[in-house]
Amino acid sequence: MRISILTTIAVAASATALVAAEIAPTAVSYEDGTVAQSLSGVAGDAASGREIVGNKSLGNCVACHQVSDLADVPFQGEIGPPLDGAADRWSEAELRGIVANAKIMFEDTMMPAFYKTEGFIRPGNAYTGKAADDTFGPLLSAQQIEDVVAYLSTLKE
Repeated sequence: MRISILTTIAVAASATALVAAEIAPTAVSYEDGTVAQSLSGVAGDAASGREIVGNKSLGNCVACHQVSDLADVPFQGEIGPPLDGAADRWSEAELRGIVANAKIMFEDTMMPAFYKTEGFIRPGNAYTGKAADDTFGPLLSAQQIEDVVAYLSTLKE
């Protein structure tokens, strides 16, 4: 019984430490567009990242990018560069910076900032046509960004 209670306390303490390690969108440190430190404090999961990249309700990266690994996802875009070979072109820190806020590295990009909550000209509240309220958050969570980065890091030529 005593071991079980101590284990429960240790797990709760670990969970609290993980939550505390998350970096808020307004506190992300960019250096020449790169973000060296994990946003969530937890390693990304490439399988989850693959789902986010191909899911039109989450990241929807395939609306603008083509990914051969996601050939089963129809109607892939041609606005952005193909993501095949992304791991050969960019480091993990560069990928994290691009996904979090590509405009810092590529000023004229059309890519949305997936981890940003302020500095918008006129944000809306989803698809309602109304202004954003106090619950305006980033498009992807810190862990979802890490998952996407983990997936993109697997895409080599």
